[in-house]
Amino acid sequence: MLQQQQTRTNSRGESYVIGPTGAPLTKNDLPPPNTGRWVIRRKAEVVAAVRGGLISLDEALERYSLTNDEFLSWQRSIERHGLAGLRTTRLQQYR
Repeated sequence: MLQQQQTRTNSRGESYVIGPTGAPLTKNDLPPPNTGRWVIRRKAEVVAAVRGGLISLDEALERYSLTNDEFLSWQRSIERHGLAGLRTTRLQQYR
């Protein structure tokens, strides 16, 4: 299971979590609300932001027009298969 991480604060006073690439991830780094193409990295950033407390689950669902089931499927895919589990073209392979 993925470890819950804590929100940290950078030198500019911005809250951040460690994103899927290992780099700090602030609210400003998150995908825009009108994101239409959900690539692996963007999905993983949203999951990391929610898990780390950068944004709430409700905020993520509203901001990105996601269903709870959709978000939870992203989270489960990461837990079970890592980032590769988020590939939609290989979805059947990872189920």
